[in-house]
Amino acid sequence: MSHFLPTLILTSLTLVAYVLARMIYNVFYHPLSAFPGDAFFCATGLTKAYHMIAGDLQLKVKDMHDKYGSVVRIAPTELSFSYCSAWKDIYGSRGGRELSKFYDFYRVDEAMPQHIISAGKAKHSILRRYLAHGFSENAMKAQEPVILDLVNLLMQRLREHAEEGARVVDVNKWFNFATFEIIGKLTFGADLGNLRNRDWHPWVKGSANNNMVVGFMAAANSVGLGPIIKWCISNEILPRQKYLDELAEMVQKRTGVTVERPDFIQGLLRDDVQLSNGEIVANVEALIGAGSESTATLLTGTVCALLQNPDQLAKVIDEVRSTFRTEDEITLHSVQRLDYMLACLNETFRYYPPVTNGMPRVTPKEGAIIGGRLVPGNTVVAIWQWAICHDPALWKDPYTFRPERFLEAPEFSTDVREALNPFSVGTRNCIGRNLSYAETRLILARLFYYFDLELADPDQDWFGAQKAYLVWDAPALNMYLKPVVR
Repeated sequence: MSHFLPTLILTSLTLVAYVLARMIYNVFYHPLSAFPGDAFFCATGLTKAYHMIAGDLQLKVKDMHDKYGSVVRIAPTELSFSYCSAWKDIYGSRGGRELSKFYDFYRVDEAMPQHIISAGKAKHSILRRYLAHGFSENAMKAQEPVILDLVNLLMQRLREHAEEGARVVDVNKWFNFATFEIIGKLTFGADLGNLRNRDWHPWVKGSANNNMVVGFMAAANSVGLGPIIKWCISNEILPRQKYLDELAEMVQKRTGVTVERPDFIQGLLRDDVQLSNGEIVANVEALIGAGSESTATLLTGTVCALLQNPDQLAKVIDEVRSTFRTEDEITLHSVQRLDYMLACLNETFRYYPPVTNGMPRVTPKEGAIIGGRLVPGNTVVAIWQWAICHDPALWKDPYTFRPERFLEAPEFSTDVREALNPFSVGTRNCIGRNLSYAETRLILARLFYYFDLELADPDQDWFGAQKAYLVWDAPALNMYLKPVVR
């Protein structure tokens, strides 16, 4: 054994020397060394991966922007931008060309087929074309009775649990019940029963674990440790596989229905599309993931911010109750008249963006001009929502909730509202933008029409206590709901 010791020591020292040399190269001699950033982030991708898993990476990226400016290096081969013009440079088209997605981030599970979010440009164009009919104005009109029925059931359940304002209600839980229920119905006609049964559907309950696992795998893949981390957290991945298996069973029931429906996946079932069952399941998971928890987070964040700002709360309540004389007047179409509520939602998107991280792209081998600077080829680039939405160079009082900034109030005339793009820009922007605005305004309008709200714990630091794993890991938001007497 002793004759192996010198070899082992030499090998270990060589490995350590290589790692140190690589880190020194990354910091001082790498093509991105001209871009500023904290040394440990520039030296190794493990720093970024650690903070992704810790759930505070969005704060670290913002700190670096505060120290170094509008473009910072957050990993050896990755840059974050806080330029308004970078939206078009990174996510827009350049004479028919666009930056490719960084697929190590989007395809966290190599066994999962491509879907609307992870697909390459050609595949994405096909999927979007066939999904578009489900998000059209006609399709939304056809689905409105479904949405209204579920929103009415949500209000009924809140009324039952509120007990005339004497009982605490966790609105975050109920918003999640409703948004999963709505997106499940709209996507593939699933009846999840969260609202009816007053409890989580087992498959929906598994989504929380799924989001965290996906976040961990995205972090691991970004530093080439995907297979190792997948093995290390195999016990956590097992529930994700069960989650996918249950989803596949529900999708199978929908694909067996021969009558045409106005749901989202109807376009994917056409004979000329020729998608496998696995591809259909992958797209259903993507649509539900994008339209459920993030929507509930937006709703909860808006309500919390309004209750912490009584002047703004009074304005939105007055707008709702002066606009509608009866509950039946509150529809997907009529809520479009609620300008102050729309400003509240936009301010929540800025103040508390449901997706905090950047959606990464990769520059071509010849490089690209982003924000007026030449970025070397094969560089991962993104705009981090938390950073750009709290940049004092773009927003006055960025940590203050003021919907008036989206109503052209003179005191916010210096705000650069074009910096806010919660649904991204370009040909790959979020297909569900209009649905999201309509659904959230409908739920909030009904909520403020029916109830007076009060925080159960006014001192709770609800926003400050959260970690982010792709989306926020939002805690309970307990409040008292007192039905309005008319």
